[in-house]
Amino acid sequence: MKKSHIVGILVIAVAIAAIISTYGSSSTYANFAEAKKSDKELHVVGHLDKAKDMHYDPIKDANYFSFYVKDNKGEECKVVFFGTKPQDFERSEQIVLTGAMVGTEFHASKILMKCPSKYTDNSAEMKEFKGTKASI
Repeated sequence: MKKSHIVGILVIAVAIAAIISTYGSSSTYANFAEAKKSDKELHVVGHLDKAKDMHYDPIKDANYFSFYVKDNKGEECKVVFFGTKPQDFERSEQIVLTGAMVGTEFHASKILMKCPSKYTDNSAEMKEFKGTKASI
């Protein structure tokens, strides 16, 4: 067997291993009902339930934040995030949670927020700052 054939086989084997590892570590989108049935890490898309209480006490435990989310199917679940509360969390329009169900709670490892301020036209606010120069 030629050296070029051996190198080619090794390159193909590495490529296949990379594809399998990427596919195996990727998570899928689901709702809370599907997350209850699964042991894998999933993405759940939903909206913050502002009628329910959020618990975050940075003096007692800065790495514990709990709140309630309604997924796109309308099912509500308590979410626990072991990290600090994201800035402007209450203003988020939509939330994408990455995590898994633990009992009746969804334990999130990541929180991604879609804030309405990033997607709306703020031309009135922009006019205030137009023409001003910052001094260094």
